[in-house]
Amino acid sequence: MSARIHLRHPTLTDEAEFLARVQASRALHHPWMHPPATPERFRSYVQRMQEPANRGFLVCRAEDGAIAGVINISEIVLGIFRSGYLGYYAFAGFERRGLMRGGLQGVVRHAFRKLKLHRLEANIQPGNVASIALAASCGFSKEGYSPRYLKIAGRWRDHERWAILAP
Repeated sequence: MSARIHLRHPTLTDEAEFLARVQASRALHHPWMHPPATPERFRSYVQRMQEPANRGFLVCRAEDGAIAGVINISEIVLGIFRSGYLGYYAFAGFERRGLMRGGLQGVVRHAFRKLKLHRLEANIQPGNVASIALAASCGFSKEGYSPRYLKIAGRWRDHERWAILAP
């Protein structure tokens, strides 16, 4: 993980900064995703990330603790599967600076070493070039294509399936 960032779990005390960053990032995130944008949705997100099947991480800039982005592992299944789904997004002003790469590398290490997962899968819309480049730069491989995979902004959208396996 980069010395320029640190990872931590989201807490309710992050609400004001998180929501301000989401508001400032609307153009960056459209049409790829819609992060929690209201106090109620943020609180629900924090609660959901405390459940055993989910882990949420804030990518924070080391110099001042500013929240630069979010990385979530969801739908964690243990047993013989040992897998989870990965979602991530940078906030405006922090994109294309290597902060999310350092964060994603740290979360992948955590998933494999601490959670003992075998596989992480990220489903990315084909036009989201920056997100695909981030996954590829962190060792994810394209495994396939899923038509009409997720409903985002009221529309079923195609996704590429990218995954990484534990070493």
